[in-house]
Amino acid sequence: MSIRPVAQISEAQPTLEGAGVKLHRAFGFGDPDLADPFLLFDDFRNDRPEDYLRGFPWHPHRGIETITYVLTGTVDHGDSLGNVGALEAGDVQWMTAGSGILHQEMPKGDAAGRMHGFQLWANLPSSLKMTDPRYQDVKATDIPEIIDDDGTRVKVICGTFWGQIGPVDGIAAQPRYLDIFIPPGIKKTLPVDTYQKAFAYIFEGAGTFRDASDPVGVLLEKEAGGEEILIRDRTGDRSLVLFGTGDTITVQAGEHGIRFLLVSGSPIREPVAWHGPIVMNTQDELRQAMRDLNAGTFIKKSA
Repeated sequence: MSIRPVAQISEAQPTLEGAGVKLHRAFGFGDPDLADPFLLFDDFRNDRPEDYLRGFPWHPHRGIETITYVLTGTVDHGDSLGNVGALEAGDVQWMTAGSGILHQEMPKGDAAGRMHGFQLWANLPSSLKMTDPRYQDVKATDIPEIIDDDGTRVKVICGTFWGQIGPVDGIAAQPRYLDIFIPPGIKKTLPVDTYQKAFAYIFEGAGTFRDASDPVGVLLEKEAGGEEILIRDRTGDRSLVLFGTGDTITVQAGEHGIRFLLVSGSPIREPVAWHGPIVMNTQDELRQAMRDLNAGTFIKKSA
């Protein structure tokens, strides 16, 4: 067993997206190798409807997959292929944009005006950039939940974990997407595929993602006298943890427990040409996508 060290800890940063939605971005529009095959991760969480109701009106996607997971509230969605629906609390939409789709997502919030969800973008390999678009809409009741003897709860959205298989399938990067809660004071070791990139995103509680004998990932500062002291080895709300290599991670939950997403996937390791929600391999392909968009030929029909 090899415990993954913490390679980096960072905080999701406030940003505006869509038509003026206030959200927090954990990563995105930076180094595509950081979390390959994942390109972007947003936490859209608000208690004020005026901060999210303008939503994400019609916009194009090509060459990627978008994964929307709703915790609180409702998100109405529609696309250029005629698909319409609503994502409610606990639901997931895994959309393979492939060759191209026009899409909109409009958050509605719950009866108290609260809205909380996540969006993750996953890259597609060059062989699947121009595949036909595909939706996998998953209801909360179809997502298996495992409850361990110590009270740890794991929802398996995609991939296989502790003998359970998530309802999302056929994804090129063979990702695993888990929603995990660990009770107060519990220390847990969780398996992660050795050959996949992995990150955790904490959205409730706090804890430590390192083995007691492993100093990597502990944040230090120097006192006036020059001595380094521990200032933080805990991660809390809206923290992103990127892991090094290994086949397990260790989590020590804090006094209020910890809830986080644990996401991993097989790196694609291909060039990335990126313009917003259109992600290709070359600048020529990106320019062609923009020509298609301007000419009204962005939506491709399968033969």
